[in-house]
Amino acid sequence: MKEQLMKMLEQRKDEMIQIRRHLHENPELSFQEEKTAQYIVDFYNGKDVEIQTNVGNGYGIIVTIKGGKPGKTIGLRADFDALPIHEETDVPFKSKNEGVMHACGHDAHTAYLLVLADCLIELKDELAGTIKVIHQHAEEVPPGGAKSMVESGLLDGVDAVYGIHLFPTDPAGVVGYHSGYSMAGRTYFNLKIQGVGGHGSSPHLANDAIVAGAHFVTAIQTIVSRRLDPFSMGVITIGSFDGKGQFNVIKDSVELEGDVRYMTTEVQELIDKEVHRITKGIEEEFGVKCELDYVSDYPPLFNDPEITAGVVAALQSSTEPEITSVKEFPMFSGSEDFAYYAAKYPACFFYIGCKPKGVEKAYFNHHPKWDIDEDALLVAAKAVAEVVCRG
Repeated sequence: MKEQLMKMLEQRKDEMIQIRRHLHENPELSFQEEKTAQYIVDFYNGKDVEIQTNVGNGYGIIVTIKGGKPGKTIGLRADFDALPIHEETDVPFKSKNEGVMHACGHDAHTAYLLVLADCLIELKDELAGTIKVIHQHAEEVPPGGAKSMVESGLLDGVDAVYGIHLFPTDPAGVVGYHSGYSMAGRTYFNLKIQGVGGHGSSPHLANDAIVAGAHFVTAIQTIVSRRLDPFSMGVITIGSFDGKGQFNVIKDSVELEGDVRYMTTEVQELIDKEVHRITKGIEEEFGVKCELDYVSDYPPLFNDPEITAGVVAALQSSTEPEITSVKEFPMFSGSEDFAYYAAKYPACFFYIGCKPKGVEKAYFNHHPKWDIDEDALLVAAKAVAEVVCRG
C-alpha cells in the first residue's frame, strides 16, 4: 500500500500546488473562514467518508476515513485560517482579499492534507485502522480552534494526533522534529491602574498612575531574572503602555498590555503567581486600584517522546527521494494551538523545510513577503504518509 500511496502523491503534486494557490488567493481571517470551510467540504462531497462540520467554536471539520483492516485510530491536523497582513509578494496568485494573507503556510498545510486524505480514501480497503482528518479553523487568534475541537469529544479514542508546520529555516526536503516540550505556551495580560489625577504643580493632591505603572514594568522584569531557574525559559514583554496625556497633568489611569512565553507548565504557573503577587504589591505600595486580566492562550506544546520516536524512525527509514534530511530542531519560542491536542492525546508536531530556492535567508512566517518552495507540499504529504503507513 505504501508504494502505491507514494506514487499517487507524486502524480498529484501539481494538484496540491493548485489547491494551495487557490487558497492563497482567497484567504480568510480566523473565525471568518466560511468559504474556505465550504471549499474543503466540497472537496470531500461524494466520497466514502463521514464529514462533520462546524466542529468546535467555528468552522472546524473532521473527516473520518475507516480503513478496511483493523488498526489504530490516528488524527491528522491542518489549519486553514489566514492573517491580517497586507501581502507584499509578487506571485501571480497574490491575495485577492485586501489586508488578508496566508503568511504562515496554512494554505499549504490544507492543500497537502486534502490530497493525502483523498489518496487514503482511494486506498481505504488496504488501510489499517481509522484516520480522523482534522481541518481546523482559527489557529492564529486565541482562544483558537483546537481547544474547542478537542472539547467536542469527536476525537476521543484516537491513539495519536499528528501535525506539521512549514518553516523557511531549511530547504524543502528537510524534516525537523523535537521531542518533549517543543513550542512555547503563551499568556496575554491587560492591566488597568486607577489612581487620582491632578495638576503637575500639586502632586501631593494626586496619585500618579504612570509612576505606579512604571514601577510595575520594572518589577515584573525581576520574575525572569530573579524568580526563574536560569536553565528554564521564560519571557515577559510589555507591548503597550497607554499613558498619553498632557505634559503638566498627572494621569489618573494607565493601561498596559503584555505577552508571556514559557516552555513548561511549571514556569507558566510560577510567572502567573508572580505577576499577580506584584500587582497586589503595586496596589499596596502606591494606593492605586489594579484590574488585571490574565488569560492563558495556548499551553506549551509537548511532543510525546514515544510517539515522536516513532515518527523519527518512520522518516529516517524512508527511501522517498523528496525527504533528503531528518534532523532535530531546537525548541521554538513561538506558540501553536496544536498544543491542545498534545495536552490530551499522544501527539507529535513536526516541521517541514520550505525555504525558497536560491534564497539565503528567507522571510519568516507572518512576514508580508512570506513565500515558500512549493516542493515542500509533496515532502509534507510523503512525510505524513510515512507516519500513517507505520501505524
